[in-house]
Amino acid sequence: MSTAVHASRLAIALTALLALAACSGQDGSHAAEGGTRSSSAGLPDGRIAIGEQLANAKGKATGQSCIDCHGPDGNVPIDATYPKLGGQYADYLARALQDYRKGDRDHALMTPQATGLSDQDIADLAAWFASRPSQLRDLHGVY
Repeated sequence: MSTAVHASRLAIALTALLALAACSGQDGSHAAEGGTRSSSAGLPDGRIAIGEQLANAKGKATGQSCIDCHGPDGNVPIDATYPKLGGQYADYLARALQDYRKGDRDHALMTPQATGLSDQDIADLAAWFASRPSQLRDLHGVY
């Protein structure tokens, strides 16, 4: 491909990124306050300390807390099929909880647990789990 084509594609990508940043109205200034942005999920800033409280609270729907199933810091699930949440991207966690809440994603325990969560609850939980130590790894170089 020619240099002109690459430059044109780069210009389009940068313009799109700048437009998204301008429309989101986010400048990242809340990071020092302990909050995180969940911009792709369209949620308010997550509050890590509140997220920790929510993760330890028993849910009305199942009587379980997040850590009952996913373990302390989200890294020791009680079942091997349950995901490790510690250190996961906040946007990913928020989107998953939104999808459980809407019914777009279904799980016998997670769907009823997420149904009663507000947008702020989801942002707070996502911020807390994202702030935890990560045991996640990718498969880069494995194959």
